[in-house]
Amino acid sequence: MALAVVGVVVAACSGDDNGGDASGSGRAGDVTAVTVDQVPGGPREDTPSALDDPADAQFPTPLIDVGELRSGGPPPDGIPPIDEPRFLDAAAVSFLEDSEPVLALEIAGDARAYPLQIMTWHEIVNDTVGDVPVGVTYCPLCNTAIAFDRRLDDRVLSFGTSGMLFNSALVMYDRQTESLWSHFTSQALAGVLTGERLATFPVTVVSWVEWREAHPSGRVLSRDTGVDRDYGRNPYPGYDDIDNPPFLFDGEVDGRLAAKERIVGVGLDRDPVAVRLDALSDQGVLEVEVDGEPLTVWHLPGTSSALDTGEVAAGRDVGATGVFVPEIDGRSLTFERDGDRFVDRETSTAWDIFGRGVSGPLSGERLEAVDHVDTFWFAWAAYQADTRIAPT
Repeated sequence: MALAVVGVVVAACSGDDNGGDASGSGRAGDVTAVTVDQVPGGPREDTPSALDDPADAQFPTPLIDVGELRSGGPPPDGIPPIDEPRFLDAAAVSFLEDSEPVLALEIAGDARAYPLQIMTWHEIVNDTVGDVPVGVTYCPLCNTAIAFDRRLDDRVLSFGTSGMLFNSALVMYDRQTESLWSHFTSQALAGVLTGERLATFPVTVVSWVEWREAHPSGRVLSRDTGVDRDYGRNPYPGYDDIDNPPFLFDGEVDGRLAAKERIVGVGLDRDPVAVRLDALSDQGVLEVEVDGEPLTVWHLPGTSSALDTGEVAAGRDVGATGVFVPEIDGRSLTFERDGDRFVDRETSTAWDIFGRGVSGPLSGERLEAVDHVDTFWFAWAAYQADTRIAPT
């Protein structure tokens, strides 16, 4: 099979797995990938499908002009989601370079890493983490990683790729009602569930070495996915070049920044703020206020871009980010970056990029993580037209 990607036909071919082969055997050498207990999605409901007709008169009024939905090339699930994820112990992984980006998610002490070299080819993983059914998603066209709770009232949803884009961002569909959902906002755009929104979990994209050292007992998504893909190769080489236009973006780019400038988006639908990555990387720490609440935004060098060169591991250093409430037990803290750690001025405790105190008086404490997205300016501004930019 072949995938049409950004105007280029990319052949789907198998690669050396080092932790699970594409046949589904789960073995590569002496390493075995394992399944974890999953909360299954519910059955298909007797509803009309927004995949077939998002403007069906039986649906509530769509949240968007459905005429602005664009085909991304592949049909529904032509970019195949991972429905039966298999995992490796962190110590067993040999297919990742230290600087490679992984999507980090932790729920109730259950820490998972989802390598972007895999996510780029699949975009959605229907998983269960900390006994919570979750959707773990990555949209390479808007460069955004988001994880959400798949439970909605008494339903457990599971998700596929619709083959459509809105504002150059992934549009998902749930298999229970075939409503269309925005990956960017975790909200149903069209279909019987129009207007519903799923709860999200804080995630961050960090280097493999940072995640591995922080979570030695964690689990890592295996390349044993059941399909053949050239994992490790970037099918979108050069896509994050600031001078390249977004793919199938019909909106008007907010001219305050370049379309492909990288930003950290905070305060989705509350008091949106776009923190410029170039300024953040220079300073290491920036303080912002969202809805009157002070937040601390961190940048740590050492994570490769998944969308730069033909090989994910060779991508330029864009670093990793974290956003936290800067207080412990009601005590306000201020931070500065110090090498590969962040140090608060009040106690001189050192903290890692996950907001964990690793040495000093507050060692063992953990800052409250805040939802944020590492994304391109054009995408954030399209969904958050009234966003502020920091620093001004």
